[in-house]
Amino acid sequence: MGIIFLLIGCSALVAILFLVAFFWANKTGQHQDTDTPAYRILFDDEVGENH
Repeated sequence: MGIIFLLIGCSALVAILFLVAFFWANKTGQHQDTDTPAYRILFDDEVGENH
């Protein structure tokens, strides 16, 4: 029975860590530009390739 409490505690800790990482990513602007990565693949040949 004690192992269940240990596993619940560990999973709660991991969930809190993921929540903190999500809020940190939002604060630093990681989710601001959602369009550019989709278009970047279309213009990959123009970005400084030396053939």
